[in-house]
Order: sequence, then C-alpha cells, then structure tokens
Amino acid sequence: MCGIVGVVTRPGDRAGLSLYDALLMIQHRGQDAAGIATCDGSRLYLQKDNGLVRDVFTHTQMASLVGSMGVAHCRYPTAGSSTCSEAQPFYVNSPYGLVLAHNGNLTNTRQLTEELFTNDLRHLNTNSDSEVLLNIFAHELAAVGKLKLTEDLVFSAVSQVHKRCHGAYAAVGMILGYGVVAFRDPKGIRPLIMGKRQDSGGFISYMVASESVALTANGYSVMRDVEPGECVIIDLAGNFHSRQCAENAKLHPCLFEYVYLARPDSFIDGVSVYKSRLRMGETLAAKILREWADVQFDVVIPIPDTSRTSALPIAHALNVKYREGFIKNRYIGRTFIMPGQQERRSSIRKKLSPIPLEFNKKTVLLVDDSIVRGNTSQQIVQMARDAGALKVYVASAAPPVRYPNVYGIDMPASYELIAHGRNERQIAREIGADGVIYQDLSDLEEAVRHGNPDIDVCEGSCFDGKYIAGNVTSDYLREIEMARNDSAKSQYQLPLPLAK
Repeated sequence: MCGIVGVVTRPGDRAGLSLYDALLMIQHRGQDAAGIATCDGSRLYLQKDNGLVRDVFTHTQMASLVGSMGVAHCRYPTAGSSTCSEAQPFYVNSPYGLVLAHNGNLTNTRQLTEELFTNDLRHLNTNSDSEVLLNIFAHELAAVGKLKLTEDLVFSAVSQVHKRCHGAYAAVGMILGYGVVAFRDPKGIRPLIMGKRQDSGGFISYMVASESVALTANGYSVMRDVEPGECVIIDLAGNFHSRQCAENAKLHPCLFEYVYLARPDSFIDGVSVYKSRLRMGETLAAKILREWADVQFDVVIPIPDTSRTSALPIAHALNVKYREGFIKNRYIGRTFIMPGQQERRSSIRKKLSPIPLEFNKKTVLLVDDSIVRGNTSQQIVQMARDAGALKVYVASAAPPVRYPNVYGIDMPASYELIAHGRNERQIAREIGADGVIYQDLSDLEEAVRHGNPDIDVCEGSCFDGKYIAGNVTSDYLREIEMARNDSAKSQYQLPLPLAK
C-alpha cells in the first residue's frame, strides 16, 4: 500500500500546502519516501526523497512548490531497494508532460515492460511498476495524436490502460497545463475517494486521496468514492468530469484495508473503518465464547494501535477488564510496513514496553489485528510472560494469513507466513502462546459488508488464495516469492519490477 493525493485549487492558491497536510494524514500508509509535484501554468515543480513527510519537505522546498494543482505520494515498498529513485510521483515529458502517483501492484508488469520497450519505444528508469503504469498512460495519450486535450481523449486513454494493465491500482496523475486525472482499477481493490470545497468567491476546489481523512482534515467535504474502473478529471478551471472507462467493473475492496492498513477515522467505499473493527471484535468475541468457554481470562489487552477497536467489544462480551498493557513509542514507525524481517525484529522491543502490573500472575488475552509472519507475535507473547503473565492467549481480528498478496501488500512469500501449512495449535506453539484463535473469514467479510450492502465480494486473497483480478498463475507466485522475499530484499537484487 501507499498513500496518494491529488488536488486542484483556485488559481493563485498553493496546492503544495494542501498536499503536504494531506500526506501527513495518510503517513501511516507509507513511511519509506514521500513526494509532491505541483504545476504553475505549464511548468512542473517536484520534490521527493526518502523519509517521513515532515523530514522530506523543508520550508525552502515547500516555498518552491508553487501552483494551484498537484499530486503527492508516500511510499511503502513491498520489495527491494528503497532508493530515492523509487520515490514518487514519477514524471515523463511526452506527451504534454505527465506526473503520476500510484497505490497498488500490477500483476502483468513483465509483459508490459517488454511491450513498452519493443512496441511503444519507451525507456524505464526504475524497477517500479508505477513507472510502468505512467508510461502505459502516456503512450495511450500520445496515441490520440492531438495537440489540444479534451476529456473524451483522456477517458479514451484510461480505457486503454484498463485493457492493458492487470492487478490493483489507484492512481492520481497531473497533465501539465490541463488538470488532475484520477482512476481506479476495474475491481476497486485499492481505495480512492474524492471531495470538494467551495470558497467565498464560489470557486470549487477538488481533492482525491487514498482515505477520507486526508480530505476532511483539509476542509473538504466528501463527495463519494471513485468507482471501480472510473476516471475523474478536474481541469485548471475547476471543471469536474467523470466517466466509467472499464467493462464489467465491480467493487471488490481489499479486506486488509479494514483490518490494518487504514486509519480508524476513515471511510473507505462507504464503510466506516472504525465500525467495521467494532464488528470484527463482536464476532470474534462470540467465537471465543463458543470455543474457549472453559478459559477464565483475567484481562483483555490490545496490541496497539490497530487492534484497540476490536479489543473493546471482546472485553465487554467476555465481561473481563480491558487494560492497556503495552506502552507504544510514538517515534517508531509501523513495523509491518518496514521493508525487511531484520528491521521488524529489531524494532518491536523498541516500539512496545509492557506494564508489568497488568500481566503479573494473570491469564491474559492479547488481541491483535492480524498475525502475518509471527515474529512480532512471538516477541510480544514473550514480553507478556517476562512481565509475569501466568498464561498468554492470542486472538486475531483477521483470519489466518496463508497466501501471498499480489495487490500491493508486503506478503510475497508463502513460506514466510506463519499460518501457511500450520493449524492453530501449531501456530500457538510457534509463537509461544497457550492458545491462538482467529476470526472466521465469513465474519470478517460480513463486518465490512454490513457498512455497505452494495459490496458483493471482498478481496481477501491472503486469506483464501482467490486472486480476484485474475491472471495470477503458480509461476507468477514463484517469481514474486523469489524476487520479493526478505532474503531478496536484503540483497536488493531483483529480477522483477517493484511494487509498493
């Protein structure tokens, strides 16, 4: 996952300031690199580098980001190099001058890379599939062969992008001197939402972003989500255009957005992330009561931060005290999105410190949002025991993660997933717990769909191995496993283009 933002404001306003504020609100989606590109008339201004948003952009750099429209990105790498060259947005000068920021992962990148070189005569400077997506879009725009752009020509180009590109992608682009373009893959796997704000003079500014919180924090009222397969255009004059550009488009949002990735105060595809996590806690509590009725818990303790919302209804349903047993160091990033197992292992004990009196001589139920590789869970269970816990049980608000994720989440190698090939008893033994219990997939799906009945099927391939966008073969899974496992990341020698 990554965070993306696009904005068009009143002429004379500083779009860069709004983009900076929006990136701060979605910093949780990527802590590896950040970038902002703005346009003043037909000239591009671009700043990007490795690091957190607050570190990448100085006052001097922000002053140089002039113009009333722009796009921004915060990066989370699922593979390989974290060099500045991989930071987004990406830019190509032909045609028109194009900038693009992308969240997701293309699953036919190898094929597209070959087509770009042999057929489209385009050169790629990085290993990022986001640059591939940008060049596909650029080629299709160039194919229309018109000096003056119209919305019909842009929509036609995006339609061709949908035909050529497979996988998950939400993108915001900027066409210099024209406007901002945003589009979403036909399955709607990665989120994208838009909002507007009207000033005292009547001018309507527009913003699109990965999460609603980026809009509301900037004073934009939420309009709606960008539909799967849809393209929206906001030109420099503030005119808004939208069109469905894909055949058989249907919403299949990523379940992991609701489990872990998104902020609880966001709405994604009409669903409150916060309320969906409350419902996850309620259904998981019911399962605990059914299957662990003989266990007498003394305390329910969340593993901060994401699991707090689910832990509260569990404690209530079990009639057990809810306590904060771990103190979090706010200056350590999210360990799940760190680009290697070594970084995650070294960070967890710096990130969390137990409060011994909440564990001493107690039977503890730890609640986590999910268990992916298991190394973090193992260390946390050991921390609880070191703090004096008599017994330690672990409940996961998500089902077992058994399969690789190919849509932009860092789960490329099945053998790195603790639940792959193991049952709950074996997993408990691996992490040192007295017991482990997982959410049922049907309950997780219902917790999300309850907030939006129009959602038919969610994307949950890491739980059930069903790759909803298709074109994922066993050979492809083996390739990404070899290219993107933790061992490959440590060497930064990748035969495949990168994902976020």
